[in-house]
Amino acid sequence: MLFRKKKRWLTLSGIVGTVLLIVLGYLCYVLFSYSRIEDRQMLEPTQTGQDGALAVGKTYTAVTQNVGFGAYTPEFTFFMDGGTQSWAESEESVLACIRAAAEKVGETDPDFILFQEVDTDSTRSYHIDQQRLLTEWFAEYSSVFAVNYHSAFLAYPFTQPHGASNSGLLTLSKQNVTSAVRRSLPISESFSKFLDLDRCYAVSRIPVENGKELVLYNVHSSAYGSSDEIRTAQMSMLLADMQAEFAKGNYTICGGDFNHDFTGDSTQRLNGGEGVDFGWAQPFPAELLPDGIHRCTDYQKLTPTCRNCDLPYEEGNFTIIVDGFLVSDNVTAVSVENVSTGFAYSDHNPVVLQFILN
Repeated sequence: MLFRKKKRWLTLSGIVGTVLLIVLGYLCYVLFSYSRIEDRQMLEPTQTGQDGALAVGKTYTAVTQNVGFGAYTPEFTFFMDGGTQSWAESEESVLACIRAAAEKVGETDPDFILFQEVDTDSTRSYHIDQQRLLTEWFAEYSSVFAVNYHSAFLAYPFTQPHGASNSGLLTLSKQNVTSAVRRSLPISESFSKFLDLDRCYAVSRIPVENGKELVLYNVHSSAYGSSDEIRTAQMSMLLADMQAEFAKGNYTICGGDFNHDFTGDSTQRLNGGEGVDFGWAQPFPAELLPDGIHRCTDYQKLTPTCRNCDLPYEEGNFTIIVDGFLVSDNVTAVSVENVSTGFAYSDHNPVVLQFILN
């Protein structure tokens, strides 16, 4: 009897020890595989657009669209938002969502496109190369790709591990981009950095006929697990960069997913009053806007650009404006429109800006 008890104890101890070794080994794998991409990484634009320079006084169109790694059908709920899912429904669903995003954006005949959450080789999107799909769809555009998510295999949630992710920002321009650079944004140094992206913005330069440049920024700033300090540091860096280019006489436009309440009050205006609050949806820090840089919020209609994904989408769920454009004062915003799609293919709607270089 004593021998059997001792044997059972040794077996149990062996199992517990093995589990602990596996957990420790996994934690070491995540810790040691983590790295940040260096700041000021030069990016190589494809020269598949038009040669020449942009015209002063001509109306151009820019669109920003977060494609949500091809996962967000109206029924999709995401575990980081309080939902249940970690992967897209299927390969077919990913392909359909990316195709729908390309079609909707293409309807505006844009001169410039800023995509976010474009997966290239991720477990969550069945390793479909969405960068290739989108650049093939817009084959006559110059393209710039900046990686902003390159994670180890994440074993959470346990029922459907999020897996390994490789994703980024895709900038497309009808006019050839002459040079581009990736700027690394400040991020949290706490454990939450393993769940956040390698936040950055991509800077693309397009020549203008008067010898200046259009400096086009594609950004996806932090949401989950970020402090006020990190959010402020990210916006301060981006805005200082834009102001410095404006001071040189260049034209600056920044579009993307700011992960802030872009108007500062859309949370309340779209969701029924002062008591509404979602912790990650902090107001855009308008007090940080420097002289010469402003938001494009002169909407004809207040339309949300993002839904919270704790529940399948239906009218009346929490929505917000987090996507949009910033421009320098030498750029005239002719119109800005948040396009309603019913969140049919992404948890984000596109934003369309028509503008003139003065």
